[in-house]
Amino acid sequence: MPSRRRIGTIALIFFLGVILGSVLGEIIGLILPQDNVIRELFTTGKEFVIGPVHIDLIILTFTIGFSLKVNLISVLGIIAVAFLLRLYY
Repeated sequence: MPSRRRIGTIALIFFLGVILGSVLGEIIGLILPQDNVIRELFTTGKEFVIGPVHIDLIILTFTIGFSLKVNLISVLGIIAVAFLLRLYY
């Protein structure tokens, strides 16, 4: 019976894959010419934004925000990191 994955491991796979894919997508975007369909396919994605949330504690004020851009290369990055972590575990 396979062991169950902890939510932390799944989150790690997701975020490492998105980071890896985003970096690769930006590199591909720099290499390919501007009006290339392949460049648009790899670099265009959906952005998810939470915030900004302003918190004022009278003596301390801070702002929290989070955004995540997912594109095709990010999804491929998630798959690659999941495969590599599967080999490791």
